[in-house]
Amino acid sequence: MRIAVLGGDGFVGWPTVLHLSQLGHEIHIVDNLSRRWIDTELGVQSLTPMDSIQERCRIWKQLTGAKLHFHLLDIAQDYERLKGWLAAHRPDAIIHFAEQRAAPYSMISDRHKVYTVNNNVAATHNLLAAMVEAGLDAHLVHLGTMGVYGYSTIGAPIPEGYLDVEVTLPGGDRKGMEILYPTRPGSVYHMTKSLDQILFQFYAQNDGLRITDLHQGIVWGTHTDQTRRHEQLINRFDYDGDYGTVLNRFLIQAAIDYPLTVHGSGGQTRAFIHLQDSVRCIELALSDPPAAGDRVKIFNQMTETHRIRDLAAMVARLTGARVVNLPNPRKEADENALVVDNAQFLALGLEPTTLADGLLTEVVDVARRYAHRVDRKRVPCVSAWTRDIARRVVDDPEGSALRSVS
Repeated sequence: MRIAVLGGDGFVGWPTVLHLSQLGHEIHIVDNLSRRWIDTELGVQSLTPMDSIQERCRIWKQLTGAKLHFHLLDIAQDYERLKGWLAAHRPDAIIHFAEQRAAPYSMISDRHKVYTVNNNVAATHNLLAAMVEAGLDAHLVHLGTMGVYGYSTIGAPIPEGYLDVEVTLPGGDRKGMEILYPTRPGSVYHMTKSLDQILFQFYAQNDGLRITDLHQGIVWGTHTDQTRRHEQLINRFDYDGDYGTVLNRFLIQAAIDYPLTVHGSGGQTRAFIHLQDSVRCIELALSDPPAAGDRVKIFNQMTETHRIRDLAAMVARLTGARVVNLPNPRKEADENALVVDNAQFLALGLEPTTLADGLLTEVVDVARRYAHRVDRKRVPCVSAWTRDIARRVVDDPEGSALRSVS
């Protein structure tokens, strides 16, 4: 297939590009490189050194003979160019990663909230409208988030996108119907993914677009089979408080002898998936597209759930790191249960990679190798969800505040 990977220079986008290219697909990376500009804005860099996208593509071709086509394009800002590109290249499938992906970044300030909404929602809607206008019958696979559901405490499994309900008619009869599982986003970033869902529903029913929406858990790990093939193909590794996912942050903290920072009680339960499984799920979703006129196909893309404090304890046992509790910068319940249905990917053949000492040690080894690149001041999470919380958040974790809770 000819596959367009929007946001193919990113944390999940790049290993997906390599995985699909190795399978023999013709890959076109469409990216505005905004994630690299955000590194500059935040004054932080990937733990792992990243070459330019052009150099990475050159190395892949040198190793495999497969050409990766790169197109510099901002799909949120340049609708006409996007529409023209789709009409000219006519991909068979489009994988949409081209959104600002970090909840903490989306909550830094009003400017970051506005940017996240403008970028993410415009990117998605521009893409859908352009597909219709170009008469393109491509399978669109979108990377969403488990965060659209919120974090339930009732213990009932979260279904894959849709919920069966009953409504009472005026005469007293009851009638069953199916609805989108009610969203309860916990950040501006998660809110944009909830809005994406509504856009997908409309364009699927109105224009017959074939859409798969992947509600993904928190990704951990840094290597895939393809990124291991050459040092210059290594994936980015975010460790900072805005972009570093929680388990990866724990592992880098352990590697640099920095306390594992658990916010609040650590009783927040989250869904997780290893990076290798994430790219495998993209492959499986591509192999099982909906037909024109079908409802949006929704998968829960996760393999296991864990409480944050349990993850910290696991990493501490493995590495000898100590754990500290700090005020939570997020507005969320201190404790929650999370039960998730992920039967569809299992039925398609996914063999989950679960947390194991060997894989955790591998990430710690990567972190130690590049520890000289760490800016310790960028490790803590300080982006607060409200002004009141901001007044209470510890913002000096290497100073007296951290020592007081050690």
